[in-house]
Amino acid sequence: MKNMQQIMNQAQKIKQMGEMTVEGSSGGGMVSIKMNGLKQVLGVKIEPDAVTSGDLEMLQDLIVAAFNEAARKVDEELSGQIGNLTGGLKIPGLF
Repeated sequence: MKNMQQIMNQAQKIKQMGEMTVEGSSGGGMVSIKMNGLKQVLGVKIEPDAVTSGDLEMLQDLIVAAFNEAARKVDEELSGQIGNLTGGLKIPGLF
């Protein structure tokens, strides 16, 4: 019975992570990426000016930077949630 409760709790946490949404941007908002708590990309927005500049390498760098910012925000959000659950205790291996 205890194992079933643990499995249910894990399933609920995964569902909550999937429902969380963050957004990372770069280039002053030229590129933005929306991501859920499972680090799945939900959307990419690229301003037309970023494309018309013709600098493909810069656009690629902006996409990478926006993705990394979104992933960092997911980590921060999850770290905060875990911190709330553990009462602020730092547990090795958890963020």
